[in-house]
Amino acid sequence: MSTDDTTTTDDSTSNCGASTTDTDDSTSSCGGASGSSDSSGCGASSDTDSNEQTVSATVDDFDADPGSLVAVGLGPGRPEGMTDRATAALADAEHIVGYTTYVDLLPDEITDDAEEIYDTPMCGEVSRTEEAVDRALAGNHVAIIGSGDPNVYALAGLALEITESKGATPSMLDFEVVPGVPAAQSCGARLGAPLVNDSVSISLSDHLTPMPEIESRLHAVASEEFTISIYNPWSRKRRENFQKACEILLAHRDADTPVGIVHGAGREDEEVEITTLGELESYGETDLIDMTTTVVIGNAETYVFDDRMVTPRGYETKYDY
Repeated sequence: MSTDDTTTTDDSTSNCGASTTDTDDSTSSCGGASGSSDSSGCGASSDTDSNEQTVSATVDDFDADPGSLVAVGLGPGRPEGMTDRATAALADAEHIVGYTTYVDLLPDEITDDAEEIYDTPMCGEVSRTEEAVDRALAGNHVAIIGSGDPNVYALAGLALEITESKGATPSMLDFEVVPGVPAAQSCGARLGAPLVNDSVSISLSDHLTPMPEIESRLHAVASEEFTISIYNPWSRKRRENFQKACEILLAHRDADTPVGIVHGAGREDEEVEITTLGELESYGETDLIDMTTTVVIGNAETYVFDDRMVTPRGYETKYDY
């Protein structure tokens, strides 16, 4: 879960020469990403006059024996939603790197024991992921964190891409992914049992995927009997994406199709609502739907039973019960 609201910090430094997030200039003596807030729309390391993302250091720039890099999924966000494996990986990490909001979700015993915490605001994904790789190449044991699962709209893939671009290898960094409970599953659990049959996930964020591609994917899956989990449904910058998604879904599914809305799953501000596809668009202007919300669209078989969504798996066609 994420937001499109970009903020900046004045300075972030580390003993290994971490990149700063100053709005005018950022440098790192350990090869961390550098970038001006004017040169990239989302905090990526880049040249002043282009949006191309560049790597600031390669494996040859580091003298130390490489440490390790682990991508850790925090699950819904609260400590009780983290797996034991995730907790252990964070306890073993010397440096923890992440989005500020996710760092704030960590229990005190984790942050207090870490040698260094490096965080950046939203839209610093490239710079902080490169920072994590650089810290590992400099000989540190590093954890880069995210909510949900590192393989679901998260940074595990980016970490591998940046590692490759630096001439390093995952084996060199003892790279590992520690899974977490994805948002769709956390939200499905709060809604009942909407995802027990074939299901897909689609993000409405067009920051990395052009909206025409998102629309094409929505048409493709809505015309089949998938249940659909919608990530990143709404932000102030792109209200039209949510409206267009509702229009596409209604072109393929009945207006009375059950829809579950879960805001802030597993967090203190969690809210759960079950409505219908015909009513979904009206929720766009409410506080219930934002970038921390996941929307679960039922299929033709999905129904509501005692305030819970149920999508039959097909047992009723095989067994008497």
